[in-house]
Amino acid sequence: MALRLYNTLTREKEIFAPLDPSHVRMYVCGPTVYDYAHVGNARPVIVFDALVRWLRRGYPKVTYVRNITDVEDKINARARELNIPIRELTERTAQIYFEDVRALGCVDPDVQPRVTDHMPQIVAMIAGLIALGHAYEAEGHVLFDVPSMKDYGRLSRRDRDDMIAGARVEVAPYKKDPADFVLWKPSDADTPGWDSPWGRGRPGWHIECSAMAKAHLGVTFDIHGGGLDLIFPHHENEIAQSVCANQAPFVRTWMHNGFVTVNGEKMSKSLGNFLTIRDALAQHPGEAIRLATLKSHYRQPFDWTDQAMREARANLDGWYRQLDGVAAGTLPDAFVEAMDDDLNTPRAFAVMQTLAAPALRACLDVLGFCQRDAAAWFQAGGPGGLDETAIEAEIERRKAAKQAKDFALADRIRAELAEQGVVLEDKPGGVTVWRRGA
Repeated sequence: MALRLYNTLTREKEIFAPLDPSHVRMYVCGPTVYDYAHVGNARPVIVFDALVRWLRRGYPKVTYVRNITDVEDKINARARELNIPIRELTERTAQIYFEDVRALGCVDPDVQPRVTDHMPQIVAMIAGLIALGHAYEAEGHVLFDVPSMKDYGRLSRRDRDDMIAGARVEVAPYKKDPADFVLWKPSDADTPGWDSPWGRGRPGWHIECSAMAKAHLGVTFDIHGGGLDLIFPHHENEIAQSVCANQAPFVRTWMHNGFVTVNGEKMSKSLGNFLTIRDALAQHPGEAIRLATLKSHYRQPFDWTDQAMREARANLDGWYRQLDGVAAGTLPDAFVEAMDDDLNTPRAFAVMQTLAAPALRACLDVLGFCQRDAAAWFQAGGPGGLDETAIEAEIERRKAAKQAKDFALADRIRAELAEQGVVLEDKPGGVTVWRRGA
């Protein structure tokens, strides 16, 4: 069975056929680095990490590009709020993001381009759009002329009124059409800006990804990914810019992951259920977050609950016990068929429940699980509990209680440790070892 992926553009599962069978190329929209990323931002990172791992199993070369947006009005506002330089904010926030997603078991992309490093390419693409009649300058701005692209809206399949409302486009007298969107805008003395043929300014959000994707993957490439919220206007506008500027197709397969809710509700600061990746990592191992996320099909909603995290942790505890010292076998056909069916990880996990240890190890290796030593996993445990020094101190206190024949105290120490997820095992010779987990 060949790999089939759901293409948002056609609304169908299609057999994946890369432009170059020897080199698959994929772009995924990355973070705007002005604050901590939330667990909704974690989902595309985990989903497309799983996809990259699966593609690398079947193709000799995969280039994975995930950008960093370090030019944006939210960044400017946040830097003013914190009274720090913009560069300091973006560097610090980007580093936090890298640490967080690595803790989720995600490999670094092959390329992580930043907007600030691609101003010449952005300016060149805008100039090309103007020359081809797809963009125009007005009062220091450059805008994309939406009516100049006859099939604009093909990805989102919205009618014109919905598109104008959904894009929240600025109503401005210099626009030729209400749907036109900004490619370049002027910057005042207090706002970051770059020289251009249209004056000192900065790019609009959409043109940034078009320029970076072209720079690192070429005019046409295989897969573009992101969350459902990016279909319109961001990805719709990327298509318009890239197709019109390059006079060629842009992306073969568009993939979008579903939304994340928290206990059945939309995540919102006003509801008090807003959860950053860093907050989540303080409560749960990154590997458990990764597993809970992939237990839902990537196109379906994922509901973040403590129960889901506990179940994922229990699954991992069981796998680490079962697979300690086990070498990987051959991937079972049923697992391969599930993954080839639009990355159907829930079905793949169902298959894994029936497997012997070597086959299970092979599946987990492909998905990026159980890559640590079992003893290290159990001793690391969940963040926020007792650290290793405190546990060893309690073991010594229990040992002293037993020597004093205060067995009630010794039993109480064991029970208290168990309540905090630390299991003691008494070995011959008076040695006590410990691990985390049930």
